[in-house]
Amino acid sequence: MTNVIAVIDIGKTNKKIFLFNENFDTVYQNSTQFEEIEDEDGFPCDNIEAIELWVLNEIKKIQVQGVFKIKAINFSTHGASLIYLDKDGNRIAPLYNYLKPLDIERFNSFYKSNGGVEEFSRKTASPAYGMLNVGLQMLWIKTEKPEVWNKVHSILHYPQYLSFLFTKKIASDYTSVGAHTAIWDFDNMKYHNWLSDAHINLPMPTNGREAIITELNGDKVAVGTGLHDSSSSIIPVLEKESNFILLSTGTWIIAMNPYSTEKLTTQQLQNNCLCFMTPEKKQIKSSMQFLGRIHEVYLKALSDYFQVDINTHLELVLNPNLCLEIIDQDVKVFLAEGIDKDFEAHPDLLQKFFSYETAYYQLVYEISKKVIVAIDLILDKDSELSNIFVSGGFNRNEVFLKYLTLLKKNVAIKISECKNESALGAALLMKEYL
Repeated sequence: MTNVIAVIDIGKTNKKIFLFNENFDTVYQNSTQFEEIEDEDGFPCDNIEAIELWVLNEIKKIQVQGVFKIKAINFSTHGASLIYLDKDGNRIAPLYNYLKPLDIERFNSFYKSNGGVEEFSRKTASPAYGMLNVGLQMLWIKTEKPEVWNKVHSILHYPQYLSFLFTKKIASDYTSVGAHTAIWDFDNMKYHNWLSDAHINLPMPTNGREAIITELNGDKVAVGTGLHDSSSSIIPVLEKESNFILLSTGTWIIAMNPYSTEKLTTQQLQNNCLCFMTPEKKQIKSSMQFLGRIHEVYLKALSDYFQVDINTHLELVLNPNLCLEIIDQDVKVFLAEGIDKDFEAHPDLLQKFFSYETAYYQLVYEISKKVIVAIDLILDKDSELSNIFVSGGFNRNEVFLKYLTLLKKNVAIKISECKNESALGAALLMKEYL
């Protein structure tokens, strides 16, 4: 049998399992999707019960088949998701959707008592994002759903809950608590004092390289505590490169600078910047924008307006002259000045264009320009950037890559050679157990 590390990689849409061998090559993978269900308020959320069963069954199936011997398991998931357990370790609430609307104004007194929105957000490296701040999720449940809160004994981030399914151990890790949670004090690199003031006790984060030896279906397996997917995705690049920005692209486009030693500033915060953390408790200065979502909704609008297939953008032959022409014109059509807050398509804007190609190139130009501005924002003073590595869905988009090259002429734009970076990062943390 081939010794492997199994990684459960949970995205908002796709749920995947990977097996990595001793060379960290992928020797097996499987992917599935689940229909969303509704929480008690009628808002869509992940079917956590179905996901639990799938995770446990996938691991057992691999063990039973006898082709691969699982030596370790780790987990990579999207952030902004908490699981609440009662004193018996039973889950007592849905996996609330981080897109669920949450009125920030209801937390005015909370922010005021903690230095105001601006200073609190800077200190916790957490822009006021509503449900994307898990600290606010906790307060929302505590105040709005006391019947649930009164039963809460333990609170776990999503990756640690998946680990808990196997180990029954309560844990936390730095990458999860540091991901726009509003619970971590980046000035002092510890939990923020508001948690103790609110009598909320969370497990102390541990180094992500530590695993718990657990017996699973008769085999002893090292089970990791898991980590946040954005922080996980930078690990494979960190092991090989230096002096770079990683541009993780998908629904969110996240620029990550693991070399910044300067504290987050108010100006950076006001421009969609925040910090993640490495498994070793070091900050990753980042910019996080919902630009992939804008791209996604306009693909549908472009398809409808020009009566073409929704994947027509994949068939476009790169037109460098059109890129230069649009850069020279430098106009805004689709995106706002500053932070975007509108993530719906406006088909009427397409009336300005005579061709699909021109409209699409304009859209990608505006996205690319915002990405470059975001990258510049997270660089420390006097830092010299050599490379930008592009991972995720946009690293196959020639138009996007060409714009980056034209807009950032003194920096090499490279496609990350790593595949499935977040899963690979989680696997690399477990390499001493293989």
